[in-house]
Amino acid sequence: MNIAIYCIYAVIALIAIIFMGLREFHMLQLNGYKTPEHSWWMKKNYKRYILPIILFIGQFVLLFTNPVIWRTEKHVFIRPLNTVTIIIISVFALFNISIAINNKPGKKFKKPFVYTARVKRMLITFFILIALIFTAAFFSAERVYFEESTRFTNNLPFIIIGSALYLTPILVPLSNLINKPVEKAVQNWYINDAKKILASCPDLHKVGITGSYGKTSMKFYLSELLSSQYETLKTPESFNTPMGVTITIRRDLKPTHQYFICEMGARRVHEIKELCGIANPHDGIITSVGPQHLETFGSIENVVNTKFELADSISALGKVYLNGDNELIRKKAPDYPNAITYGLQEGNDWRATDVSVSDRGTEFTVTAPDGKSCRYSTKLLGEHNVQNLLGAIAYAADTGIPMEKLVLPVKRIAAVPHRLQLLDKGNGVTFIDDAYNSNPSGCRAALAVLGLFDACRILVTPGMVELGAKQEELNYEFGQEASKACDYIVLVGKKQTEPIYNGIKDSGYDMSKVYVADSLNDALAKVNAYTTDKKKIVLLENDLPDNY
Repeated sequence: MNIAIYCIYAVIALIAIIFMGLREFHMLQLNGYKTPEHSWWMKKNYKRYILPIILFIGQFVLLFTNPVIWRTEKHVFIRPLNTVTIIIISVFALFNISIAINNKPGKKFKKPFVYTARVKRMLITFFILIALIFTAAFFSAERVYFEESTRFTNNLPFIIIGSALYLTPILVPLSNLINKPVEKAVQNWYINDAKKILASCPDLHKVGITGSYGKTSMKFYLSELLSSQYETLKTPESFNTPMGVTITIRRDLKPTHQYFICEMGARRVHEIKELCGIANPHDGIITSVGPQHLETFGSIENVVNTKFELADSISALGKVYLNGDNELIRKKAPDYPNAITYGLQEGNDWRATDVSVSDRGTEFTVTAPDGKSCRYSTKLLGEHNVQNLLGAIAYAADTGIPMEKLVLPVKRIAAVPHRLQLLDKGNGVTFIDDAYNSNPSGCRAALAVLGLFDACRILVTPGMVELGAKQEELNYEFGQEASKACDYIVLVGKKQTEPIYNGIKDSGYDMSKVYVADSLNDALAKVNAYTTDKKKIVLLENDLPDNY
């Protein structure tokens, strides 16, 4: 076998490895760089690996059934590797390039691949592994020297390089594991630097916000209210991880800030405790506890305990504000003497009453623990938004802002992007963008908002995920509830939405008004195709991330 042929195959394989590796690194990034979660994701999405595995096996069969060297006691017989075999295994590699290019990071994705410093370090480790494998392949070859050329006389180089190509999905998380000590050291340096910055701001008041849902909305609402009187900093977007909080502190915190609002997210037990160790909040707000991220939490009890890690970190001098309408929170509230409850139900310290909801907004009256009350109006849609607004009003008022001075800031509050955000696209179509919602309570609230409109009500959804063993049951219930509120239902993804489809069907809904789309674009095309005399109101409920 001429070395040139080996080099050609090696180049083709290397290109395939690069594209496949970038695709896999993107999925690892979407899974939070957590190898256990990524391994679980790979298992759940095993179908994407079936074809590469078939090609991998096919390559081995071809190479092992096509030997290029025979030995006897006296002679060595050399035969060039079959040209057809070389072409076939090269086509296999090219086919993997085609698959990878079609799914390359950033091409079709809602959240593109970001070449962060961490990713760059992992890429260095990944390519070192590939270089070692290619070197081993080169030195594994048996060579025969002719006058005109040098030839390899075994298939081992092809086998080793082919293994590297098809085992790329394993080499990517392996690079992450190898880098784990380095990444831990880097993160600890940044976290300790963020702690030093916070310690240099003794007058800064820190507020932690967590919850299974509603925490981002609460963060935005509270920031709007506190900013009416104080210099306020909040963690942006969904910066609710240790590094997200650290980045915010190191990049944005200034000596003039008086309040720092820190959103805290978690997928596992003790992750809120870790965040509290960074931010060291004076006060806390727990917006909700419900069945979310059950696949990683394992049980609803673990969810409750993790959310209340925030309350456990608050000193006796601080306060923890609890959504008293949430049953799981209400049961835990008596354990915390510094707790202040808020909600629409009787018995809460801060209470909202006389709630009036329409397609133009919401009005409600807030009564403080001392009996003082004030009427508020907001452009936000739905009764469920009153809970978060009430919690924000309660906290802001306790900082010393008079309740009546919060009327205008409350009125100015706009919907958080992708959380029941009303978008009028013209041509008789209005979207209710609730793409960031993916929990049972939020889905029910969104359907209630959709029901406020005298219009042709259309639901577009891929369903809810990360609900563990309850996922099928809760999606089934979602389908039954949707059948009562919608004129048309468009489901995105046949397999993912099967429980919703069954729930709709079992409720006796007219199934001719249900469409199962292959993609969001397909779904929106179907929405545009519906003909109706009324204006169309389209609820976009949840939008699964790219790794789904």
